[in-house]
Amino acid sequence: MSWRPQYRSSKFRNVYGKVASREHCFDGIPITKNVHDNHFCAVNTRFLAIVTESAGGGSFLVIPLERTGRIEPNYPKVCGHQGNVLDIKWNPFIENIIASCSEDASVRIWEIPEGGLKKNMTEAVLELYGHSRRVGLIEWHPTTNNILFSAGYDYKVLIWNLDIGEPVKMIDCHTDVILCMSFNTDGSLLATTCKDKKLRVVEPRSGRVLQEASCKNHRVNRVVFLGSTKRLLTTGVSRWNTRQIALWDQEDLSMPLIEEEIDGLSGLLFPFYDADTHMLYLAGKGDGNIRYYEIGSEKPYVSYLMEFRSPAPQKGLGVMPKHGLDVSACEVFRFYKLITLKGLIEPISMIVPRRSETYQEDIYPMTPGTEPALTPDEWLSGVNRDPILMSLKEGSKKTSKLVFKTLAREKKSVVVNGIDLLENVPPRTENELLRMFFRQQDEIRRLKDELSQKDIRIRQLQLELKNLRKSPKNN
Repeated sequence: MSWRPQYRSSKFRNVYGKVASREHCFDGIPITKNVHDNHFCAVNTRFLAIVTESAGGGSFLVIPLERTGRIEPNYPKVCGHQGNVLDIKWNPFIENIIASCSEDASVRIWEIPEGGLKKNMTEAVLELYGHSRRVGLIEWHPTTNNILFSAGYDYKVLIWNLDIGEPVKMIDCHTDVILCMSFNTDGSLLATTCKDKKLRVVEPRSGRVLQEASCKNHRVNRVVFLGSTKRLLTTGVSRWNTRQIALWDQEDLSMPLIEEEIDGLSGLLFPFYDADTHMLYLAGKGDGNIRYYEIGSEKPYVSYLMEFRSPAPQKGLGVMPKHGLDVSACEVFRFYKLITLKGLIEPISMIVPRRSETYQEDIYPMTPGTEPALTPDEWLSGVNRDPILMSLKEGSKKTSKLVFKTLAREKKSVVVNGIDLLENVPPRTENELLRMFFRQQDEIRRLKDELSQKDIRIRQLQLELKNLRKSPKNN
């Protein structure tokens, strides 16, 4: 019996990454140097938002996509936060609404004017206070308008109804800092990873944990739902400190379906899943490479396709929504890569090589569009509905006509499930205590330096006075 190599047929085997030319990049941007594990970038069909380095508060840039090239140093910013901005996300249904969260323990909603900013924006349309510690993550609900999730360092996930500007539910099942949140297709389930080394699948409206995995061999960092396949994929670190991925059945987290080692590097692996093409992209923080795989329903489940390579390391990556892609070029995914050392944002298009210039229906199925399937009241009452789909064919795209409205009012206390969130503060973590200790040490050193400088100046003045007294009087 002769040996024959086995070939797997796939229309995405030859997908390649194409970097935009320099004039189509965004240059001269002071990208944040914050070490928080996030992308610091958000993009939609109209705007690109990037968290920037700033002193005395937090800020981010919002640039119209057509305004490529070098950005002036005095370009207007969104700068209303009192602490560093840790995450930003565009509303999937209203393209000029963006949410941000910060170390100042607030979540803010901003309305970007048509054509972009003309001056610095300091007033948010909505300020949300409910967390007692800094807020590290925010996520919009995938099918419901004006429902926002926020995860703070107080170990709580708050669900905000932006129609009334208040938290309506609280998920309080975590015992440490929440690292990642991901929704399934209709938003009825929420998967989270946590510093307590557990992966959870939660019913968000009740806060009930449906499945929980204690990941001892595979320390999870990031999680993503794989569309409607009822599977989860996590990235993490093995017991030998190598980066790896694991595939899970969402209804049974007792054991992963597969575990696969990627490499021995130390940077965090960010997973991105495209439900339309069933492709998974893995990008490492601090790497220049993006690996991509195809997800199947049968073993081996995850099949390696190719790798995009670049010498420039990435700080984070923004992803263009599907309805913003160039279908005439057979573009199936687009990243916006943050290169901190160059102050550069570089678009990278993932392209399926095709000779025909006609619309390729096999790689562009109907995809979630810009119309919400539910109102906040419907979703909160227990209704689940799949996203409203749209075609990417030219002439069939529809833009949403929704307008952001809120009935916000100030509240001194935030009570959810009978608990005042601002009064119930968990004990500080070891990292937070160390951070406070080092800040206090720095402040003590600064004060000592100031005192020593004043001492030196006093001695100088005393010496000058003494010399003046000794010197003979001028006639």
